[in-house]
Amino acid sequence: MRLILAPMEGVIDASMRALLTQIGGLDRCVTEFVRVSDRLLPPRVFYRLCPELQQGGTTPAGVPVFLQLLGGQAQPMADNAVRAAELGAPGIDINFGCPAKTVNRSDGGAVLLREPLRVGSIAAAVRRAVPPGIPVTAKIRLGFEDRSPFLDNVRALADAGVDELAVHARTRSDGYKPPAWWDEIARAVELVDFPVIANGEIWSPDDSHRARAASRCEDLMLGRGVLCRPDLPRLVRAAADGVDTPALDWLDIAELLQGFAQQKRLACAERHAAGPVKQWLGYLRHYYPQAAALFADIKRLNDPQTICAVIRNHTPARVQARAVAA
Repeated sequence: MRLILAPMEGVIDASMRALLTQIGGLDRCVTEFVRVSDRLLPPRVFYRLCPELQQGGTTPAGVPVFLQLLGGQAQPMADNAVRAAELGAPGIDINFGCPAKTVNRSDGGAVLLREPLRVGSIAAAVRRAVPPGIPVTAKIRLGFEDRSPFLDNVRALADAGVDELAVHARTRSDGYKPPAWWDEIARAVELVDFPVIANGEIWSPDDSHRARAASRCEDLMLGRGVLCRPDLPRLVRAAADGVDTPALDWLDIAELLQGFAQQKRLACAERHAAGPVKQWLGYLRHYYPQAAALFADIKRLNDPQTICAVIRNHTPARVQARAVAA
């Protein structure tokens, strides 16, 4: 079983990838998408969204990071895939799943699922352009308005020569509303001879077991569940292996949060430092009650130093002592 960290625009950046992969359990990450229009992008765009390119294409924990491209024109997508490969990306992922209205109106993401021939032509152009040793993967949903084109899109991607396919088990119209239709993914598994990866509504080890059984997928892609429970990949892997492993408690999470807030305070412009901390707390509060209280105290704050001080006031003495020692 492989566990892959899903891309989440504006939420899972290089610093979050570094934090989550150090906890363990993840086999791969995928970046936020590089938006491709009609031209070859300069290297700085790739380095901004994937600074891991300057570190061998992996997080500090050694987990490979595939670079994701999003766009509706085959040749520019191919050209930019070549550039990403030249810059050291260990793999190229193509986004056919983004449900955002602004993205879909600009001929990108899930809207392309209406046109399986275009999906196939984009993927084929990227696969032809990228050296054979570099995997080309794709992510789709079950469809745009409905599921009727699902298998046509799967066939188109298989014919294009992609190496793997991740499927978010909902249509674009479904958004993120439960449930995820994992059993629909099994139709793709029956159709192709490359790995299919199940994604959607995996919040616990029990969910992971049900998702694998229903989808008939060996591998899973985890997204929002990892932000709510940062050790979810480790727990999922342990459960699959029949091994007992302790879950992180609030003391552990508080320590991670303290370090994350300090890192953002030092690395980001002041006006940008608060947002990622609030975003992460917004997810953590769904699982940890202490995070909800902390979020309530910082949600209207914007000064990063003040936010760090409030976090210290909420965190146990053990965490504060370690922060001072560091």
